[in-house]
Amino acid sequence: PVPPQYGLVFDAGSTHTALYIYQWPVDKENGTGIVSQVESCTVSGPGISSYADNPAGAGASLKPCLDKAMGIIPVEQQWETPTYLGATAGMRLLREQNSTKAEQVFSEVAKAIGEYPVEFRGARILTGNEEGSFGWITVNYLLETLVKCSLTGHWTHLPAEDVVGALDLGGASTQITFLPGTTIDDSSTRALLRLYGTNYSLYTHSYLCYGQKQALKMLMASLHQVTTSSLQISHPCYPQGYQENVTTAELYDSPCVHAPSTASPAQVLTVTGTGDPAACSTTIQRLFNFSCGATRTCGFNGVYQPPVRGQFFAFSGLYHNFHLLNLTGGQSLGSVNATIWQFCNCSWEEVQQEFPTMARTQLRDACAASSYTLTLLQGYGFNHSTWSSIRFARQVAHVDMGWTLGYMLNLTNMIPSEAPQRVVGLQRNNWIAATALLAIMLILTFCLLTATCCQKNSSGYERL
Repeated sequence: PVPPQYGLVFDAGSTHTALYIYQWPVDKENGTGIVSQVESCTVSGPGISSYADNPAGAGASLKPCLDKAMGIIPVEQQWETPTYLGATAGMRLLREQNSTKAEQVFSEVAKAIGEYPVEFRGARILTGNEEGSFGWITVNYLLETLVKCSLTGHWTHLPAEDVVGALDLGGASTQITFLPGTTIDDSSTRALLRLYGTNYSLYTHSYLCYGQKQALKMLMASLHQVTTSSLQISHPCYPQGYQENVTTAELYDSPCVHAPSTASPAQVLTVTGTGDPAACSTTIQRLFNFSCGATRTCGFNGVYQPPVRGQFFAFSGLYHNFHLLNLTGGQSLGSVNATIWQFCNCSWEEVQQEFPTMARTQLRDACAASSYTLTLLQGYGFNHSTWSSIRFARQVAHVDMGWTLGYMLNLTNMIPSEAPQRVVGLQRNNWIAATALLAIMLILTFCLLTATCCQKNSSGYERL
């Protein structure tokens, strides 16, 4: 048997980095549903953008996961394993702040990967629209909604109604991508793809700074700016009884949050949770501008968006935030609202008892994160009539959803622009084996016929 081909993709997000190891059979023509995820490895420490002042640390952080990959991929195949690193909103923000530091981080990352026997094809920062589009490709490739294999071994195209949208939430940005079925009025939100002989005009937009980590920073800053004369911050999304100290420098260490001119970086602020779901929801909603002009439809902050259409898969942070509260099973919007409200009413002691093994910061942010997820999805236009079209999931066919698989499929040209005629193609070795088998069958048939003729001739002589 021909050994499978492997591929490696680093997802360098704003909060952490992960390495995905894929494999696929090389004796098949370009097709769908043939790539599987062998393993994923989470890089310890923060995202590579956090190493702006220590670029060498970014490269060193990747090595344990690369070592793990080398233990999985056979030695004789490592040199031909395509390897990519894609960075998203965290590095986009760093590039805006200091492009020199961003380049230094990439240089060290490339240097570290270059020490391993793989075919490294470069590290780059994805645009927001690329991140959304590649996530859309991943989901629809895994669901086989782009093309499907017929009983005759040929590809058949599925109707556009079967194609699903993609909803993604990271640490620094969030993406919505779908097939609107109408003309897209704003070209900056349009992605044109040709896959398997079909043209797709996608709506896609990425909201920078509206990823979960940055949004919660904006939330905290807005609470502080309401009470700038005081060293106390009352946080309605933190459980009642929770308390912590933060410095002003920590509060305003992101380009997504603008510090007031009067703020002293060394100032220590005491944050106290009040566990007020109504105030929490109201404060989060103030982070968004839901108003739209009379002549256009939009998502939020005045960004053009057609009305949501069809089915959607929500993954990454959207899935994890709701999974914590068991809200990924198709519950109604009313039920989701009620569950989040009930959870946000709990005290710090109660949530610690309910989730004894959860990290302190994750538990502290659970109410804010779930409330933010709900508000974000409503900002995208999901309401009581369209909420049921969202399916929350982490994986499809045992493969993690996200942009990494779509990115690799695109760069390795595994999804052709024109539809292949057949699903399976025989390689040269297989043709040789088939020809040899046919020759052996012909020889055996000839021998059998010769033996039969000889036997008949022998019987005739005996009668004479």
